[in-house]
Amino acid sequence: MPGRRLPFTVIGGFLGAGKTTLLNRWLREAKGLRMAVLVNDFGALNIDADLIAATHGDTTALTNGCVCCQIGDDLGRALVDVIEAKTPFDAVVIEASGVSDPWRIAQIGMAAPELSLEGVVVLVDASVAARQSADPLLADTLARQLKSADLVVVNKADIATADALAAAKTWVAATAPGTPCIETVESALPLALLSGLPHSAVAPHACDPGCDHDHGSPDHGAIFQTWSAEPEAVIPAAALRAWLREMPPGVLRLKGLLRTGRSADGDEWSEVQYAGRHGSLRKAAPPAGQARAGVVAIGLHRQLPEKKLKEFFAA
Repeated sequence: MPGRRLPFTVIGGFLGAGKTTLLNRWLREAKGLRMAVLVNDFGALNIDADLIAATHGDTTALTNGCVCCQIGDDLGRALVDVIEAKTPFDAVVIEASGVSDPWRIAQIGMAAPELSLEGVVVLVDASVAARQSADPLLADTLARQLKSADLVVVNKADIATADALAAAKTWVAATAPGTPCIETVESALPLALLSGLPHSAVAPHACDPGCDHDHGSPDHGAIFQTWSAEPEAVIPAAALRAWLREMPPGVLRLKGLLRTGRSADGDEWSEVQYAGRHGSLRKAAPPAGQARAGVVAIGLHRQLPEKKLKEFFAA
């Protein structure tokens, strides 16, 4: 069976949209996980001081096992260094510069068979998005960023006026129709949403409304909810692929390990991933120990289509 590929996520958005805040938040949440964060400029990232263990040239080692690397002029070389690291990483996050097209960066990563694109997250500053999108010098750049997104995060909703917030959401809907869009304050997007990391590592960061974890402000449990199941039946790969193409509205993230066939040698297993707008299915090795299938979905509170999820995975 193919080995597990390294999940990578691209974060894009114009200058001041909140990319650095999101990266610092994810680094805070990455306890016990090794993330490689590739950035254009260390100075712009401004890593929280108490996370830094040591700095060597263009690389900063963090106290939680994560590493931040300055890309320089060769993103491909930086990705090779991450892939070939002596101690394997769990995920890689790439911050696109404020004026770049995140999809171009995603395509470079997709060229490496060792990597698996989890999604492109594009942040928008709700307080100035409408004005910036009307500027003829910025309009094309901003539109390209939005159109590459698997998830649009309308950030800084707390400092935007009601009119500005409404205008920003109207612009996003018109520019990237059908792309999931959520509002946030201080880039409060849980790492679990697009990380592709193991369920046991990320599930606590995206809880149902009854959870008692301290997520800071705003409370993730009040914004996101999760649904999970352990399907016992075999779900044919063809049926699962068709369902991924017609994912019910409201699912922002879905991942799991499922039985997708049977042969003389036993059950056949596949890893299923869905983020934003795209799904994938890939053959996988059986789980260690007791063979139990599992799937988890994440969506906005009261928008996650639990009934349809239950119907499909129980069929």
